Amino acid sequence: MRRASAESLDKPWACRLIREFVVFPPRLGSMLGLITADFRLYHDLVSELKERDIPFVSLSFTEAVPPEVAVVLTSPEELDDVDFEPRIACASVEDAIAKALQILGGKTSFQEVIIGVDPGPRPGVAILGDGEVIEKRTAPSPEAVRDIVLSVLRNYDGRGFTVRIGHGDPTNRNRIINALAEIGVRTEIVDERGTTRRDRRRDDARNMESAAGIAAGKGVMAEETYEIFPTEGELKNIQKRSRIRSGGKLTISRELAQKVARGELTLLEALERQASNSKEG
Repeated sequence: MRRASAESLDKPWACRLIREFVVFPPRLGSMLGLITADFRLYHDLVSELKERDIPFVSLSFTEAVPPEVAVVLTSPEELDDVDFEPRIACASVEDAIAKALQILGGKTSFQEVIIGVDPGPRPGVAILGDGEVIEKRTAPSPEAVRDIVLSVLRNYDGRGFTVRIGHGDPTNRNRIINALAEIGVRTEIVDERGTTRRDRRRDDARNMESAAGIAAGKGVMAEETYEIFPTEGELKNIQKRSRIRSGGKLTISRELAQKVARGELTLLEALERQASNSKEG
């Protein structure tokens, strides 16, 4: 088996996949295995896997890896102590999981990688490799989609990359597109009709499912950036959230609500400014 050299593990951002081929034969395994004595790494991996509902099993160095495990994650320092292939030495939780999910899918090299995005305050994101869903994510904000896209560009071996964003929710859609402008990745806008479930209660799981449908759709090229014009309803909703967040003590101004809607301020930052303005007044 090919081993990791010291030089291959000296970059803090890197997650080194120790495997000779990029396409893996079918395995019985369908989950990830965690083997590490590094408590911090273990805690971070478990938290992220639970958050994303990815099945895993915790293992020890003294026991055999069960057949349901397809890939093992460990620390760079413990890599040589793991008697299993494929194995990932990870210094970045996000990068390690991205590599592991590709192995679970049986393929780590793609002709086309599509990143579907369902726009909203917490956008759903789905990554497709050659038409197959590899992973699903939830971005904590429209601007945070940029970090997920950068992670995909860093961790996926693809000939072409495209971001497809649903046309609905123009305010958050345009915030996402503007955040992606400096990356230079091809970005398209997709008509969501027929791909997005219109439920009264939208949650992260539905947003991610919608993102997968958007990724599989056909889009038109987006402009590099767009102006953002929050609707009256969006501004009133932000002001309502500010009252709730402050326990009924404060309602942010319309001007501050516009800044929150455009992503220039967080709601907490707007509340702090409103409180400061109230004291000065």
